[in-house]
This record gives sequence, C-alpha cells and structure tokens, in this order.
Amino acid sequence: MKLYDAAAVLRSKNSGPFEITVDALFDHFDTYNKIKQSGIINKDTVSRLYNIEPDHITHIVFFDQALGFKITFARSVSSGSFLDRDVYGAQQHAPLMDLEVEI
Repeated sequence: MKLYDAAAVLRSKNSGPFEITVDALFDHFDTYNKIKQSGIINKDTVSRLYNIEPDHITHIVFFDQALGFKITFARSVSSGSFLDRDVYGAQQHAPLMDLEVEI
C-alpha cells in the first residue's frame, strides 16, 4: 500500500524559511505502529526520495500520542528567494506519497 493511502493526513509546510517539515498522521494505531516498526521511515529513505544528503535531514520523530511522524529537512533555497518554487512548502510531501509501506 502507498503511504498516501495509509495516512489520514500527509502534508508539508515551512518550518521557518530554511526548513521543510512533512507530517504523516494515521487513523489507527495498528497502521501507525506497523509503519513505525518497519523502519522504512529513515534518513536513507528520505535522502533517496528527496535527493538530498542525509545530513540535511534534521529530525525524524515519531509521536505515539498523535499516531504520526514528522520529518524536517533543510530547504535547497530559502522560502521566497530566487529559484524557490514552493514559498509555503505545501507541496513537498509528494515524494513520500508513493512510498510503498506494508500494513
């Protein structure tokens, strides 16, 4: 199953002008826990999907209380600057959408 279909919410936004945060929230603990326990959400996966260096990923955090995870990474250009194509960072969840997850 694709992450987009497993998650109730999959979104991205600016985390200040120099970082992007991607959130995934789930409706069911079992779905969330299987994805968390699988280990598929890691720096190697995010690095590959976003074509960024692993050291540009500042946080990958799972929140059991919210049934979700958050990924934060450095933007290639700051928000609103020349060459920025997504001022609000609202379209940056797309690379994770097609990630195959087993639930």
